[in-house]
Amino acid sequence: MRAALKEIALPAFAIAAALLVFGVLVWFAGVSPVDVWVTLFKGAFGDWFSWQNTLQRAAPLMLTALCVAIPARAGLVIIGGEGAVVLGGLACAALPYAIPLPGNIVGTVAICIAGAVAGALWIMLAGWLRQYRGINETISSLLLAYIAIGIFKHLVEGALRDPASLNKPSTRSLPDGLGIGGIAGSDVHWGLVIGIVACVGLGLWLRITASGFSVRVVGGNPRTAQLVGLPATRLILAACGVGGACAGVAGAVEVAAVHTNANASLIAGYGYAGILVSFIARHNPIAIIPVAILFGGFGAAGSLLQRRLGLPDASVLVLQGIAFVLILASEGLRMVDWKTLLKNRMPKAVQPKLTKEAA
Repeated sequence: MRAALKEIALPAFAIAAALLVFGVLVWFAGVSPVDVWVTLFKGAFGDWFSWQNTLQRAAPLMLTALCVAIPARAGLVIIGGEGAVVLGGLACAALPYAIPLPGNIVGTVAICIAGAVAGALWIMLAGWLRQYRGINETISSLLLAYIAIGIFKHLVEGALRDPASLNKPSTRSLPDGLGIGGIAGSDVHWGLVIGIVACVGLGLWLRITASGFSVRVVGGNPRTAQLVGLPATRLILAACGVGGACAGVAGAVEVAAVHTNANASLIAGYGYAGILVSFIARHNPIAIIPVAILFGGFGAAGSLLQRRLGLPDASVLVLQGIAFVLILASEGLRMVDWKTLLKNRMPKAVQPKLTKEAA
């Protein structure tokens, strides 16, 4: 019970500290911190309209966070989910014009699978470079993300460009019947359900299946994995593939539910924000759900901060950056033995009394 409370307390403390530091920064800009905090809450969760914006932004965050969390359970630090997102969206937009698809749920599933395959192959490339060429996966996945964005822009502005898109290059819109609609007529699309199902399903997979346990063994103790004969390379590539597929589906959902085509708006930073969400959730797929909703709310409140308080819309990115730094700092505090530290810093005359009371 104490360990569970500690797992929750440190991230919560880091987020609270980030809000406090953010409040100090806006105070220097001449804005009341209390007004900022209240506006953040109202913009994220104040009414049904705010909730719709929050949940709409939370859906891709859940899936891109899984792109970090699943490889992390296999011992890898993958931060290039943005590349899988844009290639997944591009594959989704291009597939209907490469092969004929039925304008129903079957066609919608097919374009989502195309996005998943594109994302999986791209992130697996980072895992392959690590296993077979010894290249650090953090660096390679980040650089691959820039390459993916370059490929995306080249194709959207070139071979796959819709001639009717003048000022804003894009692919042709998806045919009717392939889009992902809202839940019960709301602005919250079914991508939210896909994200929640993916988080819960992968959380259960890691916890109760033999293959999921094997992935955790490889990530927790590679030496033990080798001794018991686990196929470490195969499991690592599988974890990368699963994580990349989730990010690819995020891109496909953004195209099918929000943009209707692939354009520069797809490069929205969801892949990078997913890193923060995953780290705060301690790479726990189920814990990703509430964290993604929280940070989806921060993103949704950005425009309200601009309208009411005159702060830049991107000021929420500063808040996210502060939170990420404090989360990394809290990881160092997690391993500190506070009792021993306090005992060593106390005067020697007090230590015997403290030891006697503890006994």
